[in-house]
Order: sequence, then C-alpha cells, then structure tokens
Amino acid sequence: MRIVVGEGSCGIAAGARKVRTALEDLSKSGGAPVEIGVTGCIGMCYLEPIIDLYDGERGTGNGEQGTGNGEQGKLIARLVRVQEKDAARIYNAVASGDLAGVKDLAISDEDKEFLAKQTRIALRHCGVINPESLDSYRATDGYKAIAKILGKGEGTAMTPEQVIEEIKVSGLAGRGGAGFPTWFKWNAARNAKGDEKYLICNADEGDPGAFMDRAVIEGDPHSLIEGMLIAAYAIGARKAFVYVRAEYPLAIVRLEKAIQDATAANLLGANILGSDFSCELRIKAGAGAFVCGEETALIESLEGSRGMPRLKPPFPAEKGFTDKPSNINNVETFANVAWIILNGGAAFAAMGTEGSKGTKVFALTGKIRRGGLVEVPMGLTLRDVIFGIGGGVRDGRKFKAVQMGGPSGGCIPESLLDTPIDYKALGATGAIMGSGGMVVMDDRTCMVNMARFFLDFTAKESCGKCVHCRIGTKRLHETLVRITEGKGREGDVELLEELCKGIKDGALCGLGQTAPNPVLTTIRYFRDEYDAHIREKRCPAHECAALRTYAIDAGKCKGCTACARKCPAKAITGAVKQPHTIDSEKCIKCGACAAACKFDAVTVG
Repeated sequence: MRIVVGEGSCGIAAGARKVRTALEDLSKSGGAPVEIGVTGCIGMCYLEPIIDLYDGERGTGNGEQGTGNGEQGKLIARLVRVQEKDAARIYNAVASGDLAGVKDLAISDEDKEFLAKQTRIALRHCGVINPESLDSYRATDGYKAIAKILGKGEGTAMTPEQVIEEIKVSGLAGRGGAGFPTWFKWNAARNAKGDEKYLICNADEGDPGAFMDRAVIEGDPHSLIEGMLIAAYAIGARKAFVYVRAEYPLAIVRLEKAIQDATAANLLGANILGSDFSCELRIKAGAGAFVCGEETALIESLEGSRGMPRLKPPFPAEKGFTDKPSNINNVETFANVAWIILNGGAAFAAMGTEGSKGTKVFALTGKIRRGGLVEVPMGLTLRDVIFGIGGGVRDGRKFKAVQMGGPSGGCIPESLLDTPIDYKALGATGAIMGSGGMVVMDDRTCMVNMARFFLDFTAKESCGKCVHCRIGTKRLHETLVRITEGKGREGDVELLEELCKGIKDGALCGLGQTAPNPVLTTIRYFRDEYDAHIREKRCPAHECAALRTYAIDAGKCKGCTACARKCPAKAITGAVKQPHTIDSEKCIKCGACAAACKFDAVTVG
C-alpha cells in the first residue's frame, strides 16, 4: 500500500506536513519500506488533515470519482482529521497490511456523501494526483488534449477555428464572475488585427471566502497550463501570463515547478511536441488588490502600473496588454478546457441548464457543517448544495441566508433556497454567481452588520479612480456603521437605496457597479432588521455590540462568581451562592460574562 498525504493549504494549516514528516522519519528508521506521497486538496477542508491509502497497483486512465485514479491505484481507505501522534499507528497498519488499528480515523459514510454527490471536471484531479509530478498528470490523460489539437495524437490536427467551435458547442462561460461566453472572447481575440497577441490567466482570487482557483493551482497546475496552451493556440498567442495573488505562495511554487517540467518535456516553449506552435508561460505575482480582479485593472498591474480599470471600449481583445490584442479567463475556466477537447463540447453542454452549461465550483464557507470545495452541475438548487452536500447549518442553528458572489454579490434568504444555480436565476434574486463564493449565515448573523462588513471591504479596495465608487462606497459604509451603532435615523434606508443607485449607474468598473448588491439585497429581504436597528435601537441577532444589553436571570444564577471574575469592567456584583447583577452603566458589552456562565443565566437582549 501507498500513503498519500493531502497537502493543500488547508491540509498544511491543519498539520498535514508534520504528519508526512513523521511518516517519512518512520520509513527511514529501518522499518518496512512504505511509499509516501503528496496530493492537493480534495475539497473536504473540514476533515483535514486527510490521508489516503492506495493499493499501489498503478494503472492508466481515470478511475471512480473520489476513489483515486489509475496513476495512484485503487483507494483502500481514507483517514481524516489525522494528527502527528497518529503517524506511528498508520505507518504500522500500512506496513503490516492490517488496517484494524486505524478504523477510528476512517471517513464516515455520511462524509463520503460530500464527494459522491458532486460531478468533478475542473477539480477532477485535485486531491488525487501528485501536483508536483508531470508523470502523475500525464497518467490521467494529461496533455492529450493539446496533442490532439496539434495532430500529435490520433487523427489530424484541429484548426484554431475548430477549437473555438468546440468551446462554443460546450457552452462554457467565464467562471470568474461575469459568465461571458468563452468562445466569443477567444474568437474576438483570434480575429483582432495584430501580429502579437497575449493570453492572460486571472488568478487574482480576491473574494473573501473564495479559494477555488487556489485549490486548482495547488492541486492540479498542469490542467491550467494545458487549458492555457489550447486557448493560446486558438487565439494565436505565443506568450501567456498567470496573474496570481502573492498571498498564494504554495500555488506559485507548484505552478513554477509545473512550468519548468512542462518546458523540459517540450510541452511549453518553442515548437511544442514538434509542431509549429510555440508558447511561453510566465507568472506575475500580484500585490493583492481586489480591483485587479477586473481585467483592465489586471492588465495595468501586469504592465507595472497601479491597478486601475480602463474605460471600455476598446476591450482587451482589441487593445489589451501593451496595447496588443489580449484574452483573459480565470483559472476555473481554463481547468475545464482540456476535458472539453478530449470529451467533446456536447458532453459538457449535456450538463447544466439551457442558459448555464457544465459544472461550477463553489467554496462553501461560513456557518456550514461540511465546508470546503464543491463542484456540481449547473441547475442544482442552493438547497441541494448547502443541505444536500454541505450538511446544513452547524451547531444546530437555523439557516438565515447565503451570500453569493462575494463582496459584489447579494444575500439570498431561506425562502429562495430552491433557486437553481444558474446565471439568470441567481441574478433575479439580486445576487450573482460570481467566482463561486458561498458564505452560509445562521440566525445569529445580523444582516445589517453583514452589509457593513462587505461595504467596509469594497470601500477600502476601491482604486479611487471614479468618484461614485471612491466616495459613494465610503458614504454607504458610514451610514451602515451609524445604524449598527444605534445612531440610525428615519430616512437612512432611503438614503442607502439612493446612494446604491448612484454608484451602480456611475461607477467605472464592476467593483463599483456591484458594490451596492449586499446593501440592496439585505434591504430587500431583511428590511425588518434595518427597522429594528433604526426605530427600536435593537439588533434582533444580538450581534451589534452597541445595541446589546446584558442581564442575569436570578432564577438561573447559582452565584458561582465565574461571570464576575471574567468581567474586565467589574460591572458584575453579588455574593457567593447568591444571584448576581450587572451594572448597565459600567458594562462594556464584551460578552465575557455570557461565555463564562455554565448555567445559561446571562441573557442578551
């Protein structure tokens, strides 16, 4: 058997690298030889660190989803929440071939459903292959798609127009947020006049709670490279760039190695696979500005200037990087391309809805039981994903809303959970598909405060180029802060709506045009919470500290003094074994008393 340790960023943060080091030390100490490998994140971030045990009989081709592939062999067992102290018994169990001693670490049948209910295309290799091995990728049909279009496999070469037509048949739309038809952008760049053209991958994943692109680069960097090669061939580009956040160091390291390995194997660079097609690929580490997710701002940054959006038209397909025709897609979009070329556009189009084809990757975060990466066919409902795959809200709390599309998205209430995952259907709710962030909120979440949080983010991330965004988002944020501090007044909701309309109509780029969405959707679906804050000076969710009041229920208080000892303001008094009281004048509303009480005697109003 072989031991494969999941080492995406989530796994490493949970201790996976320490586990692997311990296993390698045991293997070197003279015991039975056990092969130890690494893989990326399989998507079950809530169960990390994860270790997979394979039979070691390598084959070729793809195996069952979530059960490994030909290169790794057959999956024998999946161990979850593994700690460094578990390394010795895992090693001994594998060395002896008897796994009885690690049964307590085995994944449960319920958690197996997390992967079983997915359809993985962009994530098809993540958590399965070794992301640092070119051979591992090639053993799963890797680089067969580029060989196919270059005529180096079976059949004759495909023309760029045939490649674009296949993408058109697939219905693949940009997965970065806008959902623009991929073939149309490729075709525009293909037909643009110019001897030199550029292909750019937008890996500047800036939405809070989103980590889809990072996981693909960390877990399957060659699929990104191959997808970009196919796109470069289609549009006629000889140079390509991956603009990736500097905050993704592991992704950058693995992508750099993949580029080096692919270049050495004549899969990148001059005369790829002996053909007339040449393309070189470089990495640009961005400084983390959210606005650089907008394609023209990204181009400005790529050129060495401050990341600020340009007026459009002209569009990048006509005048992009260094004023040459350029095409930009995001990581997830490129990760689908090789699969489409190998399996046919019709196979991709067979999944999804009439207006939204294929699958979509989502990052399930927030108050969710099973958080991580999910890839599902378009057309499933939000309920299917949040409750069917994610297991619903954790801690037994009640579902309240889900934020779709990051800071530019909107909050969708429980009454709309049966909305299908479709660009048009989600747009009708006031939210957007976005890049795929899905932040779940429970009944303890204040929706006014949630809108304040996202406007704080967008106001700070505004590049400042246009007045509507620079000043408008700041005024929105200031008004929301005032409301959450109990200083709201009549007319504030109408003021917010007026500001939102002005920003949407006047902002230069997508950041400003969509920044009002969290405000507008929370007003639309949770107007009662705004009214409670403004008129009653009350936060129904008890989240806004300025509007909270603490008291002690004399009938439940045992006089244990735990609350008094934890109170930093010395606002709690009372004799031992007698009911205590809180002086509201001294109380700083920190919540330490409620956290310390074991008898549920502290009430929050």
